[in-house]
Amino acid sequence: MNPSFSWPDERLIKAAQDGDVTSLTTVVMESQPHVRKFAISLCASPQDAEDAAQEALIILYRKIGTLRATGALAAWMFRIVRNECLRQVRLLVSRSDETAAEPDACAEPSAEEAVLRRLEAERIAEAVSALPRDQRQVLIMRDVQGLPGKVVARSLGLSTPAMKSRLHRARAALRQSLALTEQGSDRAVDPSVGGELRP
Repeated sequence: MNPSFSWPDERLIKAAQDGDVTSLTTVVMESQPHVRKFAISLCASPQDAEDAAQEALIILYRKIGTLRATGALAAWMFRIVRNECLRQVRLLVSRSDETAAEPDACAEPSAEEAVLRRLEAERIAEAVSALPRDQRQVLIMRDVQGLPGKVVARSLGLSTPAMKSRLHRARAALRQSLALTEQGSDRAVDPSVGGELRP
């Protein structure tokens, strides 16, 4: 039977916030299993999860004094891990965009194009991070990291047809998600949907 871990109690967190080093070390140690669990469920790969968990624990150690309510530790750590996983996806997406753009990278993009590209990368990263974990993993490994299909299948413990099927579902889900956010942003600026144009 797996041992059950509990979050540090509020007195311990308060002592850590007040600068007690022993309490702070205990808070970090007791938070570690939960933070790792968050990271594994949110990040694309075990390596990303390990990186996100480490970053979150460092932030906890350095910035516990900024935590407003001692009872909000779990929510705070979840947000930090989620943001770190999102940041990793954004980096991968922007790196793959840069690689794709290299052949015709003679002309510098305008400031407007750069902003639009960054916003699009943000939108894609949000959509990718919202996919179920199994779909997110296969999509990032195959489409973002560009790993060969056989390597992806082997590392996920799948047959090649099962990997292709999962990748197909992931791509379809991503397309649908991006189409919905596209519709939402169109509706937000469409004056025929109750908005009004201002000069």
